[in-house]
Amino acid sequence: MSYLHVLNGDAVLPAFHQSKLPGEFVVCREVLCEGKVKNTQDPDVFFQSRAKHLEFHYGIDKQSYYTQVVQELEKLKPSGSLQEIILWFDSDLFCQFNLLFIIHLIRQRFKVLPLISMVDIPRHPTAENYLQLFDTRTTLTDTDLEIADDIWDALCLETPQALELFAHLNNGQFKHMSTAITAHLARFPNTENGLSSIQEFFLKRLQMGEYRWQDLYKLFWDSMPDYGFGDFQLDIMTNRMIKVGVLEQDDQKLKITSLGLEILANEENYLDYAPMEHRWLGGVRLKTSPWRWNKKLGRLVAMQK
Repeated sequence: MSYLHVLNGDAVLPAFHQSKLPGEFVVCREVLCEGKVKNTQDPDVFFQSRAKHLEFHYGIDKQSYYTQVVQELEKLKPSGSLQEIILWFDSDLFCQFNLLFIIHLIRQRFKVLPLISMVDIPRHPTAENYLQLFDTRTTLTDTDLEIADDIWDALCLETPQALELFAHLNNGQFKHMSTAITAHLARFPNTENGLSSIQEFFLKRLQMGEYRWQDLYKLFWDSMPDYGFGDFQLDIMTNRMIKVGVLEQDDQKLKITSLGLEILANEENYLDYAPMEHRWLGGVRLKTSPWRWNKKLGRLVAMQK
């Protein structure tokens, strides 16, 4: 039987190679929980938009994006011998949104779908994990694939109401999706001081004392595992907070500023100092969006302008 394995990121490649599982593999190197995702059914248009956005706002060279990300995903196309696609993804937000896109891409490119199965892998899989989980993989039904595609479409919309609805629905075999969506929605500016869930976590920890960057990141990874963000994403956020003036760096350590303390006390609002012009969460442009995260209600609410 001919297998095509889809892996989320290069970090898992050594363990996968050691497992010696049969078949070819594709590595998804995207970070689709970060930045703008265009609402389109055309993969070429999507990648063009994505490349432009990542180059301008994240410093990722367009040519590098096409070489490392798009060309790799070109392997995810029909082949006469292909009989099954196996999706290996973790439970966190980072992996779950990439998983949605991969299913969306498969449905766009394949007129006749092969068997598609999914494996719920641990955070740091070993070769033994791959061997054991291979035989317990879950076959995705047509209904499952439609659910995933519907959630992806909701993520790409200009307003987040449809996506939030999926946080409260039965999402079939995607048992981690509700948690991932809720974690994503909590990144919207909150109603009290305009901070996202992660920004508020950082400021609260630094309120108790200085931290080295990596020590603060480790606290985040241990305390908020539902995100699965790497150094790249956290560095972007931290540097933005430094530019805004709520954090400052002193001898390789991060500490909170007086403005950061005032924002934590709800005496100031982060959005009054942070430019939102080119900030996106999925298809939602934060500059023009009235939606804010209400921590007490655990849901989004529309604020009056």
